[in-house]
Amino acid sequence: MTGRAAAAAAAALVALSALSLLPGRAAGWSLTKKGTVVSYDERSLLIDGKRDLFFSGAIHYPRSHPEMWPKLIKKAKEGGLNTIETYVFWNGHEPEKGKYYFEGRFDMIKFIKLIQEHDMYAIVRIGPFIQGEWNHGGFPYWLREIDRIIFRANNDPFKKEMERFVRFIVQKLKDAELFAPQGGPIILSQIENEYGNIKMNHTTEGDTYLEWAAKLALSTQVGIPWVMCKQVTAPGEVIPTCNGRHCGDTWTMRDKNKPRLWTENWTAQFRVFGDQLAMRSAEDIAYSVLRFFAKGGSLVNYYMYHGGTNFGRTSASYVLTGYYDEAPIDEYGMGKEPKFGHLRDLHNVIRSYQKAFLWGKQSFEILGHGAHTFELPEDKLCLSFLSNNNTGEDGTVLFRGEKHFIPSRSVSILAGCKNVVYNTKRVFVHHSERSFHTSDVTNKNNLWEMYSEPIPRYRHTKVRAKEPLEHYNQTKDKSDYLWYTTSFRLESDDLPFRGDIRPVAQVKTSTHSIMGFANDAFVGTGRGNKQEKTFQFQQPIHLKIGVNHIAMLSSTTGMKDSGGELAELKSCILESRILGLNTGTLDLQTNGWGHKAGLEGEDKKIYTEKGMGKVQWKPAQDDRAVTWYKRYFDEPEGDDPVVLDMGSMGKGMVFVNGEGMGRYWTSYRTLAGAPSQALYHVPRAYLKSKNNLLVVFEEELGKPSGILIQTVTRDDICIFLSEHNPGQIKTWLTQGDQIKLIAEDHSTRGTLICPPKKTIQEVVFASFGNPEGMCGNFTIGSCHTPNAKQVIERECIGKPVCVVPVVHTLYGADINCPTTTATLAVQVRCKKS
Repeated sequence: MTGRAAAAAAAALVALSALSLLPGRAAGWSLTKKGTVVSYDERSLLIDGKRDLFFSGAIHYPRSHPEMWPKLIKKAKEGGLNTIETYVFWNGHEPEKGKYYFEGRFDMIKFIKLIQEHDMYAIVRIGPFIQGEWNHGGFPYWLREIDRIIFRANNDPFKKEMERFVRFIVQKLKDAELFAPQGGPIILSQIENEYGNIKMNHTTEGDTYLEWAAKLALSTQVGIPWVMCKQVTAPGEVIPTCNGRHCGDTWTMRDKNKPRLWTENWTAQFRVFGDQLAMRSAEDIAYSVLRFFAKGGSLVNYYMYHGGTNFGRTSASYVLTGYYDEAPIDEYGMGKEPKFGHLRDLHNVIRSYQKAFLWGKQSFEILGHGAHTFELPEDKLCLSFLSNNNTGEDGTVLFRGEKHFIPSRSVSILAGCKNVVYNTKRVFVHHSERSFHTSDVTNKNNLWEMYSEPIPRYRHTKVRAKEPLEHYNQTKDKSDYLWYTTSFRLESDDLPFRGDIRPVAQVKTSTHSIMGFANDAFVGTGRGNKQEKTFQFQQPIHLKIGVNHIAMLSSTTGMKDSGGELAELKSCILESRILGLNTGTLDLQTNGWGHKAGLEGEDKKIYTEKGMGKVQWKPAQDDRAVTWYKRYFDEPEGDDPVVLDMGSMGKGMVFVNGEGMGRYWTSYRTLAGAPSQALYHVPRAYLKSKNNLLVVFEEELGKPSGILIQTVTRDDICIFLSEHNPGQIKTWLTQGDQIKLIAEDHSTRGTLICPPKKTIQEVVFASFGNPEGMCGNFTIGSCHTPNAKQVIERECIGKPVCVVPVVHTLYGADINCPTTTATLAVQVRCKKS
């Protein structure tokens, strides 16, 4: 078979493999049945006594619109997953004690039934503490107000509420027959969450609490195993599991009679406002998975596989609205390449040899950095993992009489303990880059109106105290905002005699941000950060003879999601004074303060069609603090995801047709000078074809006419491959429990695959030699050959799939150029034909 034919065959096999994973191809649900027994041994979970491999992905149902759920689950299955994991969100399901909510994005039962419809297993992490960068770690606010409560401790008030909710959720899942012994998809559940992080706060009482939590879980009699994550041991029959980036190398489990399970393999890093882009490569994730499986792991859960969106006020303190956008499926539901495809290929290879992997005799040889082998001689099955843990040097090892090249920090899979069919560092799938397109509806009827939020004065408030009161106790987590206001009288002798000297308002606070007003005039803002518990607001102000009014709008961007002191968490103004007066500093801390929780616009719901008529709107003006803005827009054409570019605004919240799209804070810049997040997802399910109401509450200063309505595509496809990359990867076909080799790929190629119904219409960049950069930002090097673009255009234009050889002779490149890396970098753009 020629090299080109072999590559085409490989592409066809990938396509067939993906098709076999689609829902509807199986004749009904068959993974479990009534009476199914889920148990475990030291090797893996057992479904009706049979060991299996579990590739799981975290998709949290409240972080995406229900209309996206089927697409996300289908995409996850195309990625080689057979399991979906989710937390259960206590504060979403019981926002008020005894009042439950399971509708819309919180329809947990619907979500799990969809998993079953796609012929996949489910893992449900009940907690009920979840952390997860979710507001208050999933705990409802009312829990804090229970007398003498201590969260996650051997504390009777807390244990009573935790047990009540856990049993309620378990019963709801039982009533829907969703546990595996009922014929449902749920094969694993979790009690508690990363308790080791706070166990020191409760000393020996922590062990007592864990024992109680384990007994509670087992007493539910759901017929499936329970886990406790990020632990090396767990009470009784509960399985301890690992969370982290490299559980194969950093985690030692003490319970030797239990399987090695990885409940969180972090696919990126969650981000907070002020953070720069956080990435984790496909190569590193794949490396970590194979290191874990080589040492006997049998379940990995990618956290997150799709992060989604922290809609409304659901994110924890300072956490971005977009969550884990660098996951294999991005925030908008599109596969992120090469992460998605590289992991898909890994899953399919291991699953093809799972009999040897799960039942074979394990052995280990040092051979540099290690060869882990699983062998069933009677079935002539053998699978090996060859590792090179050196971060800087490639290596060659002699294994069973044959030499194998292992790139630095990588793992190779040897089918039959002989043929390399996968290496974590050799990425042959293409890269994809998002592009954003401003829709014509941005400028159509781009007419904004505004309503200025009233600035309260002390005499208008009902809640008063000598000193500023604690923020959360006033808002009850029903709003981010709390007004503090005070008044004081100044005589002419109090004010500075010089006209060029202005008094300064100085406020120390433990809230997240604050806006200051003096006599109704906006004077400035201050903000904190995730690391520091307090910050100082300091701004010059204009004061007058007579009574002066100071108002501070305090705001939080979510409640903290972790820590032993969660129930005691406080946020308030700690110090307040006026500096620079002729008569000295004026301490306002005990001056008497009025408080107003929430905004008038929130109380009247002016972000809805029904509520907007309760206030008087007028033509909008730019750069107005604490101001509501609104306009209407039509839905952009097509079905590509829709986003709002909020780069022209400062800080606030966005609503579309009455639904909260989340918090924005584009004025909070990274060290590179850019917003941590400027683009905000608006799921199309929230849109109508015409006249969509867009409402923005701007805390600081912004220009609403600069807000862009855009659509998103992943039509820019790239490859970046070197001719020097050794070509030991085999083209293979699954045949029963074995891999049958059909060709050997001695050369390197890249495959460019357009999204459905699109073809390659433009070659944006092509260079052979020593190009640098990444997809969307390539640059030519000193060994660049100008023929590359012409060759790629001839080979690829008009095709939905293009296989590109990486051979210097094809491009007329000088292989003897002193600095060449013999690398081909290509970026093409796909469009509808």
